[in-house]
Amino acid sequence: MSESIGNVAGQLWQYLDKKGSQSIAKIAKEADIEMKQLQRAIGRLAKEDKITIELKGRNELIALKKG
Repeated sequence: MSESIGNVAGQLWQYLDKKGSQSIAKIAKEADIEMKQLQRAIGRLAKEDKITIELKGRNELIALKKG
């Protein structure tokens, strides 16, 4: 399972690199990632300190950390 999480985390990283800051719902829809897998991938990238999570209104925006 950790291998598939790693694959989805890589897919998420590539998506964010191309599109910039996005909401979780938009990422799931546009990148065609199942919500549970997306949540796991977000957790993995957050643990590795590679993303930021910003609350804007009722939306959480995910973006790659700069630098």
